[in-house]
Amino acid sequence: EIYQCDWSSDVCSSDLGAIRCSWMNQAFLQDVIKPHMAVVIFGDVKLDSSGLHFLNPEYELAADGFEGLRTARIVPFYEKTGTVTPNMQRRLVQQAIEQLPPELPDLVPADVRERQQLVSRREAIAASHFPPDDADVAALNAFRTPAQRRLIFEEFFLFQIGHAWRRRATAVEPKPFVPVVDDRVRASAAKVLPFKLTPGQREAIKEIVDDMRRPEPMHRLLQGDVGAGKTIVALLAAVVAMENGFQVAFMAPTEILASQHYATIAKLLASSRFRVDLLTGSTPGTARHTITAHIERGTSHLVVGTHALVQDGVRFHKLGLVVIDEQHRFGVAQRLALRAKMREQGNEPHLLMMSATPIPRTLAMSYYADLDVSTIDELPPGRTPIVTKVFADEKRPQVIERIREEVAAGRQVYWVCPLVEES
Repeated sequence: EIYQCDWSSDVCSSDLGAIRCSWMNQAFLQDVIKPHMAVVIFGDVKLDSSGLHFLNPEYELAADGFEGLRTARIVPFYEKTGTVTPNMQRRLVQQAIEQLPPELPDLVPADVRERQQLVSRREAIAASHFPPDDADVAALNAFRTPAQRRLIFEEFFLFQIGHAWRRRATAVEPKPFVPVVDDRVRASAAKVLPFKLTPGQREAIKEIVDDMRRPEPMHRLLQGDVGAGKTIVALLAAVVAMENGFQVAFMAPTEILASQHYATIAKLLASSRFRVDLLTGSTPGTARHTITAHIERGTSHLVVGTHALVQDGVRFHKLGLVVIDEQHRFGVAQRLALRAKMREQGNEPHLLMMSATPIPRTLAMSYYADLDVSTIDELPPGRTPIVTKVFADEKRPQVIERIREEVAAGRQVYWVCPLVEES
């Protein structure tokens, strides 16, 4: 509705009636909205003792040939970015779209666009920011209009192309040394086994070792519930690497988890010839100097640690396998730093990432398109099933109460707070 405003009474009126408008702490509007000037008002109508009124509504001056930018149309809501307000963003986007040429270079091939029934790129950009008046608002809010679907498809298409390109780049970089698996290596691996492997574990280790014996580096994700035996599978892969003269780095996101892995691995390798070290952010200075020296000389065969393994003072002698547990809890910068360190000696070590987080296959194919995926879908015999529950933050008091009950019953509880950066 187009109103005429009269500042003397804070009333805006039209042929349909009149209503009060109040803008709090915006005295400058007296120089913008003049008496008897036509404006478009949009906002929530309040009801108080004096009747109906607008409080801090959106407004636009309705001059001749008026075309609404933030009112009288379907208006996109942008998040405020620094000092750039949503209204400023709408104006900048409008100016940018007006300057676009009629046709834009399209990154999606024509046959793909036709098969997916996608609108043109320019149409998608314009209609996403300035939908036509007859657009379905529910579809807009659900990001399911033809324009939005086109932009979403393009983003995922490029995301997958990036994965494919990265996978191809690593596949064409042959390793200078390919591990061998003979009777000696098999016997060494058998010595560390504390129990008989499940069929799922055997299948996973076969897929991993087959990858390690290929000329290109392995990039594999190992999935399995807590207690499914991912660590022993990773350790068997580590034995294959170490028997071939390579070092192994085993990264965990927290010092608690790193210490647990170190205790387990050190115990299993106690009778072997391999040295196992633990390096975290809290490792004392003297011990840290000794450990890093062993790592650089190659006399430390398997190093368990946190992101401390990617710090500048740590140099590996011949890194052949990197295992990352709970990899999704590492920051992007930490993973990039690790990849850079992996290439320090001109070698591209095998990469094995582990996760207990259930990921649907369709999502894994998208998010981990540059990885092969192995899944351990069973627990070893005698293992108590793991019960996993998710609580909203407002349920925190119930979680605390459950912890209180477990501790009172003589049991133990640990609360993990992931820390990516030193603090």
